[in-house]
Formats: sequence, C-alpha cells, structure tokens
Amino acid sequence: MRIRHSVISPNKIELQMTPMIDIVFQMLAFFIMTLKIVTIEGDFSVKMPPDSPQEGSLEDQMLPPMTVRLRADSEGELAGIQFADRDFPSFAALNQYVIQLVGSDRGPGSMADTAEVELDADFFLKYRYTMDAITAISGYVTPEGEVVKLIDKIRFSKPREGE
Repeated sequence: MRIRHSVISPNKIELQMTPMIDIVFQMLAFFIMTLKIVTIEGDFSVKMPPDSPQEGSLEDQMLPPMTVRLRADSEGELAGIQFADRDFPSFAALNQYVIQLVGSDRGPGSMADTAEVELDADFFLKYRYTMDAITAISGYVTPEGEVVKLIDKIRFSKPREGE
C-alpha cells in the first residue's frame, strides 16, 4: 500500500483504498471457498461406569436399566446380541424391537424419556459394534431425513474380560 503526499497540501496524506478493498475481497473469497459444512454428530447421554459402587437415588434402585449384552468371539467380532432376555440376529432387528418397545409416545414422562439402557459388552469386542448398538438403541432416520430419537439415556457397564 502506498501512501502518497498531495502536491497541493504537504500536510494531507491520501490513502489508496483500492488495494485494501481488493485484499478484503480476496480474503472473503478464500474463506467462502474453504468453508466446510459438517453434519452434526450424534448427541448421546452416556454414563460411564463408576470406579467404586455408590448409592444412587431410590428411583435408580427401583428401576434397573434394560441391558443390551454384546458378546464377542475370539477375533473380537460380534458373536451375539441379547436384549431383555431375547437374542437378536442383527442391529436392525434390535432397532425394530426398541421402536416397538418405546412406541410413538414422546415428551416428559414418556417411555423414551424415562428409559435407560446399559451396554454390557465383552472386553475384546470391536468398537464399531458398540457404536452400532448405540445407534440401534438411540434412534433412526426416516426416509424423509427426520431424526427420530428413541432412548437417550445410555450407560456402560464394566467390560467383561475373558468370557
């Protein structure tokens, strides 16, 4: 940027605005071109297992959470899914069962609002199966692109080793 002294008045300094405007527009174009719009990730209400046993509220003691048991084979692959003493062949079948269990009732005091699920997975189970279970339990996306939440409260039990 050049600062030019005027010939008429030596005390007056004239700033060249054109290069400054050019730079601003170049920066604007750069930031618009490099902007990446990301999709919103899932927001899960997840409780990790406590380090030591603690006394919970009376409500926690009276309503134990439903447990999803994920069994792994020796390779860490999924060997079985069990929920509410039922075996499921796939996460899609688990999702359909949760949809039937929760129903269409939403809002405070509904089954979807009060239900809590505990994930009980083998120690060597691959991570993707845990995420598939969370996805099957927490909701689904309709063909129109609408997200339907099922069960928000998900917690983990301590991992089982060597079973």
